Amino acid sequence: MSIDESQVTAAVAAVTDPELRRPLGELGMVGPVQVKRKRVTVELALPVAHYPQVDELVRRVRQAVGPLPGVDEVAVEQVVMDEEPRARLRMLLRGEPVDGGTQHAPDDHGHAHGGQLGHEEGRPNRFMLPRSKTRILGISSGKGGVGKSSVTVNLAVSLARSGYDVGILDADVYGFSVPKMLGVTTDPLIIGDLVVPPTANGVRCLSMGYFVPDDTPVIWRGPMLHKALEQFLVDAYWGEPDFLLIDMPPGTGDVTLSLGQYLTKTEVYVVTTPQAAAERVAQRSAYAARKLKLAVRGVIENMSWFTGDDGKRYELFGAGGGEQLAGELGVPLLAQVPLVSALREGGDEGIPVVVADPESETAGVFDRLAQAIVDLGPARVYRSELTLR
Repeated sequence: MSIDESQVTAAVAAVTDPELRRPLGELGMVGPVQVKRKRVTVELALPVAHYPQVDELVRRVRQAVGPLPGVDEVAVEQVVMDEEPRARLRMLLRGEPVDGGTQHAPDDHGHAHGGQLGHEEGRPNRFMLPRSKTRILGISSGKGGVGKSSVTVNLAVSLARSGYDVGILDADVYGFSVPKMLGVTTDPLIIGDLVVPPTANGVRCLSMGYFVPDDTPVIWRGPMLHKALEQFLVDAYWGEPDFLLIDMPPGTGDVTLSLGQYLTKTEVYVVTTPQAAAERVAQRSAYAARKLKLAVRGVIENMSWFTGDDGKRYELFGAGGGEQLAGELGVPLLAQVPLVSALREGGDEGIPVVVADPESETAGVFDRLAQAIVDLGPARVYRSELTLR
């Protein structure tokens, strides 16, 4: 039986790229197809050399072509796009009109660590467009040390394991820790001046940690922080995630102000510990969010108890702080996360507890938390500047 080349091309074009999460045909990544007897050779045009997840991409192509009538062997050749198709790809990902490739992006050579993010003034924030389906979840705390980043990472992975498209923006620019906790091992993909956040455990992640060395402190004033956050949103290709979690820095400073201005539909979830002192500080971060007209949706209590070898629960940090805070804010207490060494170890090793031990009590708490947030549905945003007169 002869092999139909057009059928092979259509099968390859329908394959979803694991990095960009769109069909190869739409991305312009399908090259010529060659047929020799029962052997098919497929050419893939990659945006850059050393393309992330290329082994998975090749596997998907072979899986799509192998079952076609007459095919006994599938070979996949990889080439790097020329500047013009790469520019068209960048424009496509940005949502810009593709006009035959006459608009070119600065050339690139793949990944960049310590690089700079490009920016074009006036580009819209796609997360705030009316058609955007993305729910923005701001994970907040009044002070550091309450496990906010651990909660963010495990919640994100739980959502992803439930079938949702999820990203994390590590907005804690002074104390970035999410990439390591999530298990990210690669730098962002750079296509011209477009940044594609890397993926680990099914979650995209973008952080200041990719662009400064680990031992370099970020000493920035408010306007620079605002610009960095803006670039992380408009100069990055996030696709259309169902959820974008923002790991907010502790307190009520410049980043919170920027989010109130730039992501007005952010839903705030406050992380606290059971002790009264932490509850009072967390309350201030919630009130600050409300002053910025951000919807406070719920409270997450971390380090709620420790279960000893005797099976008894020990409330090392007291009890009732999360419930009291939820009552004062008039929102639900969505979860109480136990204090377990696996949560800390998962953060240190880059294997979140919901991945390392998905049947554990702690993983179950995060799965129920994820479902509770899904069930809440998106917040309605009421702002005076949107009122019709």
